[in-house]
Amino acid sequence: MSSLDELKQKLQTQLNDLKTQADGLKAKAEGATAEAKSELEAQLERLKGVQADVQSQINGLLQSGEAALGDLKGRVEGLASEATSALKSLTDKFK
Repeated sequence: MSSLDELKQKLQTQLNDLKTQADGLKAKAEGATAEAKSELEAQLERLKGVQADVQSQINGLLQSGEAALGDLKGRVEGLASEATSALKSLTDKFK
């Protein structure tokens, strides 16, 4: 497996995990107060935007191939880290 394929697989797995966790938080929000639910929904919308950016970067990575791997890898991993941090923050608030 090439570095590009390994990175794509790793990032896709992270993206899928984030989506699963976000879906779990959305389910928890159903029982939350209106204010907490509103805050959670706003943060989840922001997270969806980050997830879409990550997916877009993965698609760009696939199109650019090995040549641009280093640059795109840094950007995509940064976005994935941002999404993970945002989700962790939300999870901590709704424990």
